[in-house]
Amino acid sequence: MLLDTQPDIELVASVGTLTELLAAVEQHAPDAVVTDVRMPPGERDEGIQAAEALARTHPGLGVVVLSHYVEPGWALRLFDPSAAGRAYLLKERVGDLFQVRQAIETVVAGGSVLDPWVVEALVQARAGRAASPLAELTPREVDVLGLMATGRSNAAIAEELVLTERSVEKHITSVLAKLELDPRDSSVHRRVRAVLVYLAETGRSATGELEHEAAPAPRLGVDQQRPPER
Repeated sequence: MLLDTQPDIELVASVGTLTELLAAVEQHAPDAVVTDVRMPPGERDEGIQAAEALARTHPGLGVVVLSHYVEPGWALRLFDPSAAGRAYLLKERVGDLFQVRQAIETVVAGGSVLDPWVVEALVQARAGRAASPLAELTPREVDVLGLMATGRSNAAIAEELVLTERSVEKHITSVLAKLELDPRDSSVHRRVRAVLVYLAETGRSATGELEHEAAPAPRLGVDQQRPPER
């Protein structure tokens, strides 16, 4: 309903099942699909199944998956084998039309988006493990890592954290080194995928899902307790 209010967005179909979704894509050839992570018939991971199928049949199609859950396994599958044209948002974002539009526009352009709540919850859970390489990151590097995973450019990260782009580049280099990520991987989506692969090792609840309601509030802005770095 929200998207249908936008004069520059043509809503070509609205469906309720995985089978109907795949059929609608064949019929209408849309630029993007916005899907719930769970839908009939199984109410399990049909949105991810759809993204996986469409990656094979329609590799240029953008897919935005909406979920109630901070689920690393789902995020990994969505961004594998490529993060191009994929977004994973929590359903709290649905009421913010700007963020939904931005995600759609990003995936249509071949970019990728990972909800910052997802990043923050996984970082916090992972950082709690004594053996976690995230324990080696500074607070500022954790901030940069979180914004990297949302698909922001170096310039956007610099603006968000009140840093120079050169400082952001240094932080990113340090993060990738500490996480022992392969520097030879030069894909434009390398940073998002690398973060997802790493965070996939996080612990899960008894149901296999880490519920968003239990996640800590995101810490993605400038720490007001200290002067901004330059």
